[in-house]
Amino acid sequence: MSLLRVSNLVIDIGVACPVDGVSFSIEAGECFALLGESGCGKSMTALGLMRLLPPGARVSQGQVEFAGTQLLALPENRMRQVRGGGIGMIFQEPATSLNPVMRIGHQIGEALALHEQLQGVAARARAVELLMQVGIPDPVRRLDEFPFQLSGGMKQRVMIAMALAGRPRLLIADEPTTALDVTIQAQVLDVLDALRRKQGMAVLLISHDLGVVARMADRVGVMYAGQLVEEAPRARFFAHPAHPYSVRLFSALPDPARRGANLATIPGNVPPAETHHVGCRFVERCPEALAQCREAAPAWRAVNADQRMRCVLERSPGIEKVGTSRGLPAGRADDAPRSFESFSGQSPSGTAAEGDHDTMVPPLLSVNDLRVHFPIRRGLLQRTVGHVRAVDGISLQLQAGRTLALVGESGCGKTTAGKAILQLVSPTSGQVHLKGQLLVGLSTSELRPLRAQMQMIFQDPFASLNPRMRVGDIITEGMRTLGLAAGREKKSAERVAELLGRVGLAAEMASRYPHEFSGGQRQRIAIARALAVNPSLLVCDEPTSALDVSVQAQILNLLAQLQREQQLAFLFITHNIAVVDYLAHEVAVMYLGRIVERGTTDEVLRNPQHPYTQALLAAVLPVHGPLVVMTRLTGEMPSAAKPPQGCHFHPRCPHADAACRTTDPAEVMISATHGACCLKLKD
Repeated sequence: MSLLRVSNLVIDIGVACPVDGVSFSIEAGECFALLGESGCGKSMTALGLMRLLPPGARVSQGQVEFAGTQLLALPENRMRQVRGGGIGMIFQEPATSLNPVMRIGHQIGEALALHEQLQGVAARARAVELLMQVGIPDPVRRLDEFPFQLSGGMKQRVMIAMALAGRPRLLIADEPTTALDVTIQAQVLDVLDALRRKQGMAVLLISHDLGVVARMADRVGVMYAGQLVEEAPRARFFAHPAHPYSVRLFSALPDPARRGANLATIPGNVPPAETHHVGCRFVERCPEALAQCREAAPAWRAVNADQRMRCVLERSPGIEKVGTSRGLPAGRADDAPRSFESFSGQSPSGTAAEGDHDTMVPPLLSVNDLRVHFPIRRGLLQRTVGHVRAVDGISLQLQAGRTLALVGESGCGKTTAGKAILQLVSPTSGQVHLKGQLLVGLSTSELRPLRAQMQMIFQDPFASLNPRMRVGDIITEGMRTLGLAAGREKKSAERVAELLGRVGLAAEMASRYPHEFSGGQRQRIAIARALAVNPSLLVCDEPTSALDVSVQAQILNLLAQLQREQQLAFLFITHNIAVVDYLAHEVAVMYLGRIVERGTTDEVLRNPQHPYTQALLAAVLPVHGPLVVMTRLTGEMPSAAKPPQGCHFHPRCPHADAACRTTDPAEVMISATHGACCLKLKD
């Protein structure tokens, strides 16, 4: 008998129907993954199971049976016992799910008091045990801290501890690692998987990340426009996806073999929840659609004994190609591990991807020993008692038409470095030259004419776009400020239409507001705004981190096309190694304010020399092929206000010795373009 059985679940919000006839089951100890783009109804399904729907939403049809109990028929007082006690939930954003004015111990204590009837010393002891269980160091001290004092990874692990406080038999994990660094993501997933296996707990995993699903799931359900469209065991799904939508999710993944060429994309967007569907819900985006696909909704059809899909096609084009190049071998992802040395071979396009580049050409951007130290002020007189060394002496060069990826964990100084290069943050020391012009030390008026040459695309386009301005005004704001469109309204309107067309949006969208667009469309608007002033350098700060794989492919294609057409230089700040492998020409790895390794993409990703780079790559969750065997990076990055003596990485490095604790390593050149800062390397 299944632990959870969902039958024909329908959720309405007025005329909208975000969940329309969803059915699945989960066995005890099993991980079932709901996979799909944003807007497909995954999170709404989970909220419906927990009876935590937003105002106006209701379950209009269906049944939810948990451990033999019909949850939809329970009175609210009994349902409260199920929440946390029988079913725990980890929400997508821990920063908004944790109470900012309550200490961590009190928040965990609330769950313990409700479900375990523990108070006082006993509750505190159990809370310490839970924090230790999820891998939080120094748990006694952390109990007395507030959420803002914890890193993103630690807050997510606190959420897991709270969810486990009631010893649930089923854990719902809604995008538990979205926007986390690859190292923290690996730690969180390891914790979840270990707890599942140890306690026999079932997991409903909600994600749009194929790597996370490959790492965790036993079975996969693909969701699209409120319905499940495919269901299969993990190994079979990743080897041979059947539904055209599933196939195209795989095809949209960044692939180093396609450097210089466009990624496959899924045209259009997920239809709104209020759409009235007659035929197949994927028909408007499916290149293989037949006439009958528009006439009637497809029924479930068995593809194999344990795989089924909603599609009339007997075989989706490209299935064998996708299954062969991206599929996992039979069995779990970690059944056939390989050593890290297998990364050392060149990719099929490795040499061609780097291309012949004339190193004698002066760089567009040159950064030398850049430092950004923020003062720490305390006391009534606000005296400076120390400094946060956010950027601590980095040097790099970037040629026109090239992409330099700056990678590393959150808090390593990547974004601060990007802002300091653009003089949005004042450097403490160092030099920044753009086209030979020294930027550091220039006044605001002296910098203004140079602003058109350098622009930034921020991580969250919604936060960076003025919600009270129309898109056309947002795009032309920079042009007017820099005097590029003053007094020429007609020409300005033509320029807006041209820019919107260039980023794949319709000209009439200029009259809309940012909230009327999807996340991918808002990122396109941000790109159009940056392009409006004809820059030579774009600093891209995590521009695809929160996007679905299909939208990510569209943005990456757009950036690559713009680079080819306009010889734009990109400083690409990211922690997504797959994106780096596809898009970048060179890579600089940053740790605690310093660059610890640099080189061409193939040199750094396929022959990493610094232990930190190796740990970053070991934490990447491959969608195809087995996991890499290597010691995972543990612990948290030290504070930039008090960096360690010697090598900054030595507290987390498995190879550190006494010399590493006292000696600051200089860069060792492995090749003419590849260098790393490690005492274990020999000149």
